[in-house]
Amino acid sequence: MSKSIFYHAGCPVCVSAEHDILNLVKDVEVVNIGEDRSRIAEAQKAGIKSVPALVTPNGNVLHINFGASIEEVIG
Repeated sequence: MSKSIFYHAGCPVCVSAEHDILNLVKDVEVVNIGEDRSRIAEAQKAGIKSVPALVTPNGNVLHINFGASIEEVIG
């Protein structure tokens, strides 16, 4: 992976974190799995347990300010 990927579910906590991440990290892809549910499996495979979360280019998962568990997003 050559860039970071920020996963979130669109809640106010997630959107706030998105703004901060975009100001801090260059070359980041933002994925709203609340809107693009086809990317949930990808997020799970990357190790996402809750959103918002950032996956670094090295594959490290950084869970940020708990907003919702991945199970809650799946519904």
